[in-house]
Amino acid sequence: MANLDVHTEAEMKPYTNTIPGTQVRYVMVPVPGGEFIMGSRDDDPMGRPDERPAHRVKIDPFWIGMFEVTWNEFELFMYPEDEKRLRQELGVQNPTDPLADAVARPSKPYTEMTFGMGKDGYPAISMTHHAANKYCQWLSAKTGHFYRLPTEAEWEYACRAGTTNQWSFGDDPNLLDQYAWYEDNSDFRYHKVGTKKPNPWGLYDMHGNVAEWCLDQYEPYEKLLAPGTDVLVNPWNRATRPYPHVTRGGSYDDPAWRLRSAARRPSDRSWKMRDPQLPKSIWWLTDAPFVGFRIVRPLKVPPPEEMKKYWISGTERD
Repeated sequence: MANLDVHTEAEMKPYTNTIPGTQVRYVMVPVPGGEFIMGSRDDDPMGRPDERPAHRVKIDPFWIGMFEVTWNEFELFMYPEDEKRLRQELGVQNPTDPLADAVARPSKPYTEMTFGMGKDGYPAISMTHHAANKYCQWLSAKTGHFYRLPTEAEWEYACRAGTTNQWSFGDDPNLLDQYAWYEDNSDFRYHKVGTKKPNPWGLYDMHGNVAEWCLDQYEPYEKLLAPGTDVLVNPWNRATRPYPHVTRGGSYDDPAWRLRSAARRPSDRSWKMRDPQLPKSIWWLTDAPFVGFRIVRPLKVPPPEEMKKYWISGTERD
């Protein structure tokens, strides 16, 4: 297990951690604190109304996953009996396991959730916002360190990586093929994580492959910005209803404009349209094979009573 005992921004370094009791690893990249302009400028020809007005945001330092969470990681959370069996086979016990075992796990999906697109090294998909949150709670219990979904502001800040262009590599859509799996090159399926070029901060697949859950309830910016606001500090629009939540980054099934750093996509009830269960699953999206997530670990850790607000919003049921 990596040494994660870090208390200042100056100490933050990239790290690779092994999920305790397994041989599955994930990589976290430090993101420095700073300010940026979030959203689309008025003169941006691709900008959408819900991306405006552009506004200044200040973000505290955090780590973010170098890659989208893969099936290798997510299935440890999905199948607790398999995970326990693996721990026994490896002869590994971990003192935080009782906490991890107490976290609610997904119900067994009624169909094969990769939809035949691949599993080993591929991004996990089709989980609900609730399921992504609970994975973060489970991983926090497994490792003893606080993980959660990124806020929408953190996500865009990390995606832009200090840039102000349409995409983190510039404004030329002809370069997108080098950085992203999307409508024009994906053959309408996701691909293994990390097979395209990273953004300037070393993050892969921020554009394309699968869209990524953020913590926030989706609202047009004009509804979120109070008149006269100068700088928003670590904004988070907390969820109060099941729909819509924010997804970012676009997917293998999307055109170039949906992959822009500022582009936003709200979740929708139709993403569970073919779910045969009544009530519909709080864990799986039968009609959203384009949605996944990546994790964040903030440098500043909230007190225990605040942590649960990031993992349990109370809006999981339709």
